[in-house]
Parts: sequence; C-alpha cells; structure tokens
Amino acid sequence: MNLFRLAGDMTHLLSVVMLLLKIHATRSCRGISLRTQELYGLVFLTRYIDIFFRFVSLYNTVMKLVFLASSATIIYYMRFHRVVRTTYDRELDTFRSWLLIVPCFLLALVINQGFAAVEILWAFSLYLEAVAILPQLVLLQRTQNIDNLTGNYILLLGAYRALYILNWIYKLLTEDNYRQWIVWTSGLVQTALYADFFYYYFRSWQNNEKLSLPT
Repeated sequence: MNLFRLAGDMTHLLSVVMLLLKIHATRSCRGISLRTQELYGLVFLTRYIDIFFRFVSLYNTVMKLVFLASSATIIYYMRFHRVVRTTYDRELDTFRSWLLIVPCFLLALVINQGFAAVEILWAFSLYLEAVAILPQLVLLQRTQNIDNLTGNYILLLGAYRALYILNWIYKLLTEDNYRQWIVWTSGLVQTALYADFFYYYFRSWQNNEKLSLPT
C-alpha cells in the first residue's frame, strides 16, 4: 500500500467520523441527504460482500467492517432516532434514488471484469459510488443552508477521491500491467461531480462568506 492510498482511506474515514460526530453532538441531521447515505450503504454492501469468503489483510477487513457499521449507524440515526429523525429535510430530499440504481446495475451487467455475481456487484458499487453524492448536492442547492461540518464532510469525500486518483497514477507508474479502466472511469466521474462544490467552497472560504450553492 502506498502513501496516497493510505491517505485516501484515512480521509474517507475522517469524513464519516465527522458526519457521525455532527449528528451525535448536535442531535440533528439537517442538511444531510438520507438518499445519499442509503446509496452509500448499498455501495458498501455490494462491494464488501466478499468479506465473508475472501481475506486480503487485517487492515482491509477492519476498514470494510468500519464502513459497513458507520453507514448503518448514520442511516439508523436519520430514520429511527427519536430526535434526529425530526430534523431530517424530508420535503427537500426528494431525489429519486432508482434513477441512479437501475442504470448503474444495468451498466454493471454489461461492463464488468467477469460475468459472475461478485464481479457484477463490484462493478455496480463503483458505478453507484460515482453518482451517489448527487442527492446530497441537490439537497444543498435547495436548502441554501450549509453549515461548516456538512461542508467539510463533503470536502473530505472529494479529497478522498482525489487522493485515490493520485494512488492510481502512482501504481500506473510503478507497477507492470496495472490497468483498472472501470475503477479509473468511475473515479474520474465522481471527482468531476465534486468540482463545482470545490469551487464554491474555496470561494466562500477566500471571501469569508457563508457557503451556498447556486440553484
């Protein structure tokens, strides 16, 4: 494992921890899209199903369990916690998740690394992760009320993907026959979706203004 991969993993983990701390400390999930969190939950379930029959390393197993557990916890808070669920922006978080799930699954059936259930689910998780942030971005456009913790959470998610791109470049330069076209394409699409948010995040920081996204 190289430094870029480790930094990407830790940034991803930090983003999840930050979101959990925000929800737990403030007893509020205002500004957070449940649709996006459920999509991420589906991403982790389909990608990490191999945890039951394939051991890579202790680090790999622990990270998979952490992301599965944290995703389930966030969804539990937003759906069932008696206080937190009352703060959910239900009327604004109306993105139709099936518009992302169905095309990603159909694409996974056609473009994958092997026509086996595990490979199809793995490809599906990559395609879905690339677009899972869309409901969150749409919600932020509608609310125009982005607190610092929510903004930093999304910034860290984007940074995690950017660090993974550096990881791929490093591996391409140092490893023979390293080719991951599905991973690369999905990752580039995902990073592109964050580009607009990055622009407005750093502009608001530079001008000392409250972060907001144009509608």
